[in-house]
Amino acid sequence: MSMRYRNLIDGRWEDADGEAPNLNPSDLDDVVGTAPTSDRATVDRAVSAAVAAAPGWADSTPEQRATVLDTASAEVRARRAELGTLLAREEGKPIGEATAEVARAANLLQFFAGEALRTGGEIVPSVRPGMTVEITREPVGVVGIITPWNFPIAIPTWKIAPALAWGNAVVFKPAENTPAMAHELVDILSRAGLPAGVLNLVYGGGSVVGAALTDSDAVDAVSFTGSLPVGRSVVSSAAASGMRVQAEMGGKNPMIVLDDASLELAVEVCANGAYFSTGQRCTASSRLIVQRGIHDRFVEALTARMRGMRVGHALHEDTVVGPVVDERQLEQDRRYLSIAADEGATVIGGELVERETRGHFLAPALVVGTTNGMTVNREEVFGPVASVIEVDDYDEALLVANDTEFGLSAGICTASLAVAKHFARYSQAGMVMVNAPTAGVDYHVPFGGSKGSSYGPKEQGSYAREFYSSVKTAYINPGPR
Repeated sequence: MSMRYRNLIDGRWEDADGEAPNLNPSDLDDVVGTAPTSDRATVDRAVSAAVAAAPGWADSTPEQRATVLDTASAEVRARRAELGTLLAREEGKPIGEATAEVARAANLLQFFAGEALRTGGEIVPSVRPGMTVEITREPVGVVGIITPWNFPIAIPTWKIAPALAWGNAVVFKPAENTPAMAHELVDILSRAGLPAGVLNLVYGGGSVVGAALTDSDAVDAVSFTGSLPVGRSVVSSAAASGMRVQAEMGGKNPMIVLDDASLELAVEVCANGAYFSTGQRCTASSRLIVQRGIHDRFVEALTARMRGMRVGHALHEDTVVGPVVDERQLEQDRRYLSIAADEGATVIGGELVERETRGHFLAPALVVGTTNGMTVNREEVFGPVASVIEVDDYDEALLVANDTEFGLSAGICTASLAVAKHFARYSQAGMVMVNAPTAGVDYHVPFGGSKGSSYGPKEQGSYAREFYSSVKTAYINPGPR
């Protein structure tokens, strides 16, 4: 069944002049729905609605905000099978992973419902006699939120939920090719009790809708997740407009496999990190840095594990690797594999796969015989592609792991606690995993990287307050008795 999605502005669902189809990447004959292609004037109206609604929501009680988020969490959790099916249908994520993502969104909403009640503050004595100092947090105001397609309910939730919990109004621009999950999330939150204008949804291209948000004098902050080039543009534009900005911009994440690692564990960790979610994760293990003594056995075992992964329709229970999200991304994945071969690497897998439906099916690929200077190891592929870099020892592995402009996530497989602790300290990444995949972060802890991967405060957990609230210091002199 095909749906027609609409913008939500000031509590009213609205059509736009243009529409874009939303195709199922597992079955290109299945049109999931159509979404508006909005213009700058539409964005301006959404921002005006948020500006008007922001003071009232900022003055709402913590209990009111917590109740909205908790109510939304309950509905998302109750509908996780239905929403998981819709997510798998529009994005191509295998049904098990899609349903798990919906459950994560429910957990995020529940967590930030609690954060709304944990606003906190401090009262400290002044150095001046009789004075006290109150340190409190206030909403930022109007927040623009720009999200990618690869986690179409989890990432919007971990941005929108803290924004609302801290009393901000929101204008939300989702990715163009995952409009369905954006509609469902906004509809659920709106029906949970949000006043009109507090949460606004505007569909459309980044060059129009995203640019209108980052250029607006009425937007106080922008949170973005996407590619490094677009993220840098967002940061530059938002900073020029005088707003605070938060940007997550991908990764080229290393997973080190040392000679003392459990081969079985290392293969499973790397297979999960590289190929689950079709490799379309900013935290995917895209560079496998393997010590010489275990290298050949590791490549042989990972190749066998990779070859055994069923590529197919996202709604089929036996599918491990779903389709690539769209034709443009498929072409990008294949182009990087071609470049790797041209630069002297050997590509194992990576073939187009035919199934009973027309879809963007690509077999997972392992690129061996690479050096860290090759294109496939410098640029983010964002597909079911991992490359292997052979090294002599841990010291070389650490140097190679850190030799990248990215710094989101990094991992190591080793039996040595001392080496693991050293890597956790000296890895130039914001998140470090030991004997675990680089992808997969709990919903109640900070998410974010270093170097080119991230800009601004971390996301998720209690650390989200650093972006979605501002600190005020008030001096109180009670006067004479």
